[in-house]
Amino acid sequence: MDQTKSKGDECYSIDHAALTEHRTSKPWMSSPTYFHTASFSPSSSLKILSHCQSGVTKGLKQSGKPVEVMGLLQGRPDPSNPGTIIVTDSFPLPIEGFETRVIADDSSVINHMIALGDLMEDLRPEKFCGWYHSHPFDVTTHPHTFFSSTDLSTQLQWQRSEDSHGNPWLGCVIDPLRSMSTSELIMESFRAFPPEYTPVDKFSCPDGSVVKNESERLQRWGACFNRYYRLDTVYHMSTESNKIVRRINEDFKWVESLTGGSGSDSSRIVKAVERWEEGKEGRGKARDEFKDIRGKRKAEEAKRKGLEGVFGV
Repeated sequence: MDQTKSKGDECYSIDHAALTEHRTSKPWMSSPTYFHTASFSPSSSLKILSHCQSGVTKGLKQSGKPVEVMGLLQGRPDPSNPGTIIVTDSFPLPIEGFETRVIADDSSVINHMIALGDLMEDLRPEKFCGWYHSHPFDVTTHPHTFFSSTDLSTQLQWQRSEDSHGNPWLGCVIDPLRSMSTSELIMESFRAFPPEYTPVDKFSCPDGSVVKNESERLQRWGACFNRYYRLDTVYHMSTESNKIVRRINEDFKWVESLTGGSGSDSSRIVKAVERWEEGKEGRGKARDEFKDIRGKRKAEEAKRKGLEGVFGV
């Protein structure tokens, strides 16, 4: 392996013959816990967080209460790392809801999903491989990353439809308010057990623990706690992505901008990261984008310092 490349570079390289064979053999159909890891690209995770936070902002502005949002994940099972699903991109859907109820059952939304899926499959080698949605509830002891009964039903329907066609399906839940509070993406990935599956222990939880205290168990994992399991959620970066995200972190404080700064800047950073990942053609545009954001940030900082001097803050 090229020593100048990181392990994350492998996630951007597709062996089409091996992938086709993997989809055809469908090893996940014979094991309900075949998948153990979900690996997300920088652009997919940034877009997910940005979308979920927009639901918080929009809901508070319109009704004083955050709204749940939903989107689709694009990616593939990784034949070189059995048990891993690689997520390369994410797409927001025009769906909103409240209190653990986000359902894609509107005909216009379904048509939108079909059209988007057809378009993406014509342009990219990956397929839609899962969905994400937010649980924007108050920050408490535990993160609100769990499947409600509605979530589980949605996940199971997708799994039964897609898994058998060589396209294993992933479900992700994001806690946007805790993400804003901790300045990091609080997201967990899940898969549902088939109806005929019997848990090893009736008190088994999605993370593999056995919690006999009912109140604690329900608060953390919901009423259907033993009907789904958690995968390890990790993040991969190419060598070039590593370089640019370090630069973002140093120059633009990207976590701060996503959790409490300008929404327009957050969107521009996400687009710039995507351009950088496209290759040489997109990097010139990405550099110009970051240069412009940097200039804007410096101007804002100078203005802030000036006001601090005037008001003696």
